[in-house]
Amino acid sequence: MQFTSERRLDDGVLEREFVLGEIPGTLWTPAAAPVPLILMAHNNGLPKAEPRLVARARYTAAQGYAVATIDAAGCGDRPRSAHDQQARAELRRAMQAGEPVDGIFESFVGPLVENAVPEWRAALDALLALPGINGPVGYSGWTAVGIRLAALEPRIAAAGFFAGGYVPLAQRAEARQVTVPLRFLLQWDDEGNPRQHALDLFDAFGSREKTLHANLGGHVGTPHFELEDSGRFFDRHLK
Repeated sequence: MQFTSERRLDDGVLEREFVLGEIPGTLWTPAAAPVPLILMAHNNGLPKAEPRLVARARYTAAQGYAVATIDAAGCGDRPRSAHDQQARAELRRAMQAGEPVDGIFESFVGPLVENAVPEWRAALDALLALPGINGPVGYSGWTAVGIRLAALEPRIAAAGFFAGGYVPLAQRAEARQVTVPLRFLLQWDDEGNPRQHALDLFDAFGSREKTLHANLGGHVGTPHFELEDSGRFFDRHLK
């Protein structure tokens, strides 16, 4: 892992850009150390510099966590395959025509998850080797990647998933393998994500401690107090 820039923010959090091979990432750390680590993943295709992600990461770091995000394969500025580009174009066409889209989502979100998870695990290895970060580890964000990570990665002690994105069939089947404490956040009126899919997925998780937080509103309408509650959830399980 090589750090390429750093700056100290007004709240005392240190923000550092890094590269790990071909993987670009950002790490936010508070002044106090050692601290637990939270991996914060954005939904497929969005960049790590997406403002809502950065705001959540900075807030969480100020509460006493190291927070890291990466642009996994096919996300942010990293190149997308020709198949991915074609599938996204077909998705736009199908949505405009009011046609079913689950099969199209499956064709490109599934490979994104398969490619992203090994990169997240490599980033986790490098991050836990840094001074001042000693675990335990939490995960927050993109549900499809989070399911695979939580099922495979024993270092993840708690997870917060956002039910705002397509979850491939393979990850729906893996949901029962997720047994860590879980916080599942659902926007009740999310335009592109059927509510029943999210409720069925919540029911499938194998965690003995799992909580569903549902709020009225669309995809980007999550109330700010949910960020505060997320902090209390991770405090219970990582500190």
